[in-house]
Amino acid sequence: QVQLVESGGNSVQAGESLRLSCVASGFSFSLADRCMAWFRQAPGKEREWVARDTETADSVKGRFTISRDSTNNILYLQMNSLKPEDTAMYYCSTVRGRWCRGYKEGDFDYWGQGTQVTVSS
Repeated sequence: QVQLVESGGNSVQAGESLRLSCVASGFSFSLADRCMAWFRQAPGKEREWVARDTETADSVKGRFTISRDSTNNILYLQMNSLKPEDTAMYYCSTVRGRWCRGYKEGDFDYWGQGTQVTVSS
């Protein structure tokens, strides 16, 4: 059974940094061999893709970096120069197989419980 557990969310000031972690377990394949992503969802808004494999969305490009520790099955999201508009619940996600299908919420099969990031100005 695939389990994803996020941590690292916090309340910070604009311009500060945070690193989110997602510990994964129950995989048939190594973390190195499957599609992994970070999404976020702000109140009243749809869940949106932030980073997938080595890509980042335009809204966070140059500020956020996705990486993975495949030995320990941990996915990271390094977030620098945070802005108030980055405030959201952040979710780790993966697919049932190995390969990415797309960038929408429906293209992913497993989700963590989320970790809250709040950025104040």
